[in-house]
Amino acid sequence: MIDHVSIAVRDLAKSADFYGAALAPLGYSRLVDLPTRVAFGTTYPEVWLNARPRMPSIDADTGAHVCLRARATEAVDAFHRHALEAGGVDDGKPGPRQATQVTYYAAFVRDPDGNRLEVMTVPQTASPN
Repeated sequence: MIDHVSIAVRDLAKSADFYGAALAPLGYSRLVDLPTRVAFGTTYPEVWLNARPRMPSIDADTGAHVCLRARATEAVDAFHRHALEAGGVDDGKPGPRQATQVTYYAAFVRDPDGNRLEVMTVPQTASPN
């Protein structure tokens, strides 16, 4: 089980605003607010943003890929919409995806630094292959 993830960002304030908006539909809120770190979670810090102002730009096909679970497809849709409204870049509109063992519903965005953020759910009607 993964306890938390840390993501390096160049502009902490800008990224904190983006992640605050994008993660709100999943029930995440801003739990820690320090000069060089910000954390979001539901009951404890699960997603940490760490200021790295001298970090070089991330190429489009590199950077971190973090996937978070949503309770329903509506939350995936809301995540995608809120992330784009907050300055994220579409990297995969909400919809069904076929994985090795299950069909799931997900959306992908790139954060202000180019990291890939995915939110997914397995709809109740889906069954393992």
